[in-house]
Amino acid sequence: MARIKTFFRRLSAGSFKRMFMHINTVHAETGKNRFIMFFDMIWCIFRYGVGYMDYRVFGFALIKGKNRRTFMTMNDNITISKNCNDRAYFPLFDDKAKFDERFKEYIGRDFLDLANADANALKRFCKGKDAIFAKPKNKFGGEGITREKITDSTDYEALYNRLVKDGQLLCEQALTQHETMNLLSPSSVNTIRMVTLLHEGRAHFMYALVRMSNGEACVDNICSGGMYVSIGNDGVITKPAYCDATGVYYDAHPYTKTKFDGFKIPMFESAVEMCKRAALEVPQVGYVGWDVAITPTGPAIVEGNTLPSYDMCQNYGHIDNKTGIKPRFTEILGEDYFKNRRKKK
Repeated sequence: MARIKTFFRRLSAGSFKRMFMHINTVHAETGKNRFIMFFDMIWCIFRYGVGYMDYRVFGFALIKGKNRRTFMTMNDNITISKNCNDRAYFPLFDDKAKFDERFKEYIGRDFLDLANADANALKRFCKGKDAIFAKPKNKFGGEGITREKITDSTDYEALYNRLVKDGQLLCEQALTQHETMNLLSPSSVNTIRMVTLLHEGRAHFMYALVRMSNGEACVDNICSGGMYVSIGNDGVITKPAYCDATGVYYDAHPYTKTKFDGFKIPMFESAVEMCKRAALEVPQVGYVGWDVAITPTGPAIVEGNTLPSYDMCQNYGHIDNKTGIKPRFTEILGEDYFKNRRKKK
């Protein structure tokens, strides 16, 4: 019954126009027959709960049989979040000001909540800083974030009024990025998405990928034209980076020309350990995607997400042996975790 509901929900939520657009794209990439692919997509919605967008990202046109079962789906991801995360504690993550206060040991920067400050407090906060980042407290994907330059002529009353009017109530010190990370893209802080899973009191590191800007934007978010690539457990990149906006895999960054294969993320091991420690701070939220910046003095957490993405870490261009990430989760949670949890609903 659950699969039937998922099938019709995916069909009603989807667009046949977009579906055929993806079919044409996959056909161009793989040469696979469009007619066969259409029915295979319908089958994957029913059998695996995988929509046409995931079908493309996961490379299902080139993956068959039991290997398809190794991919974690949207439903799997939601199942983990619902059962590992207590929604009563979500405000600590969803409200960026509350997050900074709760995790100030890990964030590596000063911050100011304009909801509890005036223009004079903003002026004191900006003293000695060349720039600050102004953010809405409850938006995601880089939406509403601006980089505000600070000069001797800055009108703090005007700046304060504009930020409050625009709902940018959280001001943060601009992090200085490690010079090695600047080689990827210098226009933004290129954050690493590190996912942890807390199970039976132990924090497990699940996977990591790095996101970077297009070389011009001040944020690295995918929806802002950025790109991403998976990172090995040793902190080394061995795959090309993928950009959603262009649909292209890049062996080198198109702006900086830095090659991805063999690129070593500095202080990667320290970042993993930091996220595992942070995961124990609010054990009621046990499944978190941490966005981490690498600064000259060490890793710093930018924010935490209570519903980590499941698709980017399973991008076909980044996986090995045509295998998804689900086995990593079942290794920790148990082979019957997803099946038993769904039976209870």
